[in-house]
Amino acid sequence: MQVSRGAVSCIILVVAALTIFVWQGVLAHTDQSLRVSILDVGQGDSILIQGPTGIQMLIDGGPDRSVLRKLALEMGILDRSIDMVVETHPDKDHIAGLPGVFSKYGVSYFMSPGIPNDTAVTLTLNDSVLRETKAKSFIARKDMRIHLGGGAYADVLYPDRDVSKGETNAGSIAMRVVYGDTSFLFTGDLASEQENYLIRQYSAEEIESDVLKAGHHGSRHSTSVAWLGQVRPSIVAISAGKENTYGHPSPEVLERIHAEGAKIYSTIDSGTIRFVSDGTSIQTKTER
Repeated sequence: MQVSRGAVSCIILVVAALTIFVWQGVLAHTDQSLRVSILDVGQGDSILIQGPTGIQMLIDGGPDRSVLRKLALEMGILDRSIDMVVETHPDKDHIAGLPGVFSKYGVSYFMSPGIPNDTAVTLTLNDSVLRETKAKSFIARKDMRIHLGGGAYADVLYPDRDVSKGETNAGSIAMRVVYGDTSFLFTGDLASEQENYLIRQYSAEEIESDVLKAGHHGSRHSTSVAWLGQVRPSIVAISAGKENTYGHPSPEVLERIHAEGAKIYSTIDSGTIRFVSDGTSIQTKTER
């Protein structure tokens, strides 16, 4: 069998591209930086956090299995483990991709707010966690701290009580990720009512953050003026799907953020949004 020179060149190019793709993920773990990627999963949420020493935490899994392709781009195709998976709350646009994550990756820990839900996607996720993996499950509560290596950590700010009987969005896990002098704040789908509660519970220093992910995909019921004034973000990231039926992000929210003077990044316009912190400053890179 003879192989043409053109075919050989094509094979070399493919192998080279694959090698770059693999090493892109490997190198992400070797430069002592904290990496936060707001994955472009359409109308949903999924955030990959990679600590300075390689510890990885995934917050939510988006609305479908497309999260697997996004994770491979961030982690590299040879990386098949995630240290912790967090379910902020059991809504489809946050967890429908997680069964696929548990099937593909070895997961050590699974954290949820403890909200029961009998929808098909939740039952599938529970089956994945309980039967297909050895992940240890626990319920998130205020004052829990997850160490991400190299001095980086994630603090659970909310819930601070049993939220099993309430509305799912209102029970979302809120977490603040800190590395050196830099910080990131994630609140799932919490609305302004819960934001106001957090303002009363925490001092400005305890929730002030460089990067805030807008609550509930930029819904007008979240990311209030008071919340923005307390968090004082330099950057607000919004995860939403193009031409979604909810009108996210709301023009009202965009106006609030502009009034605060923060820069806005949206997965609709930018694709996956990547933040890289060296503990002193944050660099932002986008997919497009």
